[in-house]
Amino acid sequence: MTPGTVVLLHAPGAAAASWGDMPEMLRSYGMDVIAPDVADGAGARYVARVSLIISAAGPSVPLVLAAHGAAGPLVPAIALAQRAAHRPVGGYVFVDADLPRPPGPHDHDMPAGPPDWPEAPCGYLRTHADQAAFPGRDETVRAARLRGWTVIEHEPPAAAAQALSELIATL
Repeated sequence: MTPGTVVLLHAPGAAAASWGDMPEMLRSYGMDVIAPDVADGAGARYVARVSLIISAAGPSVPLVLAAHGAAGPLVPAIALAQRAAHRPVGGYVFVDADLPRPPGPHDHDMPAGPPDWPEAPCGYLRTHADQAAFPGRDETVRAARLRGWTVIEHEPPAAAAQALSELIATL
């Protein structure tokens, strides 16, 4: 797929800088990129702030929402906010991220997503850094494969941004 804009969603409690040079690298591949920086907030607050930043940026559609870490479970709610604003989402990518799951009884601040999520293709990118730091994420990667998602395991010396752009192209 050819995205209008790739939205890089950092984990709540982190900052857009956690993406490193990923935004610039994707731009060098000709992609339009937004990396919202939400300094504080989790759950519904994070979703609202990200949605305001995306709206202010005036992105081209369709969007590709790319989530890192703990931003993964928030993707369905962010997608719902984008659809409500008439910004279609053409794909979802999880980069070393937790996968969305239905909110449980203790998830008081976990916003609900649309019942038809995912309505667009999904993919999972596991970077080399994640493989070394979080070997327990193997179950997450396995779950992504079981959902029928394209999974790419990044290997150096290729840039992680190159692997991400290739994954987006497969959606």
